[in-house]
Amino acid sequence: MLHLVLYEPEIPQNTGNMMRTCMATGSVLHLIKPLGFSLDEQHLKRAGMDYVKELEYHVYENWDEFVSQHPSENYYYMTRYGKKAPSQFDFTACEGDIYLVLGKESTGIPKEILSQHLDRCMRLPMVANARSLNLSNCAAIIIYEVLRQLDYPGLSGVEVIKGEDWLEK
Repeated sequence: MLHLVLYEPEIPQNTGNMMRTCMATGSVLHLIKPLGFSLDEQHLKRAGMDYVKELEYHVYENWDEFVSQHPSENYYYMTRYGKKAPSQFDFTACEGDIYLVLGKESTGIPKEILSQHLDRCMRLPMVANARSLNLSNCAAIIIYEVLRQLDYPGLSGVEVIKGEDWLEK
């Protein structure tokens, strides 16, 4: 199972977008407090649309509570300080659940956490003078990189709602 972990997210629209991505990919979302918004805000609902009803998500008081409930060797951290691209990790070698951790929009994941896991820190390649990409874009990129490596388990490769042959009609 694939998990997206948001460490103290601040912007409701980003979290709403990530909720939609998680629902569409069958990923579980984990939100670590404090949150920069309430979960019933209009922006969050609008960005997450009606997908939120079908999303599995959990909220934790802090990082320690989350880690104590989800012990794993498969934590990967998205940070501008990472030195390897997501494609340089072999997610097919992971046994058990995979946890992708992204930090808050303003400051990212604390150095205290990252410095203990330097071999699991990744960075999306970009031009040298770009500080970062939008957090929800980063989440979508890394989720789909993991799913690509795993050959998109359980996901449909064709349109189901309007029908697989909708374009041909």
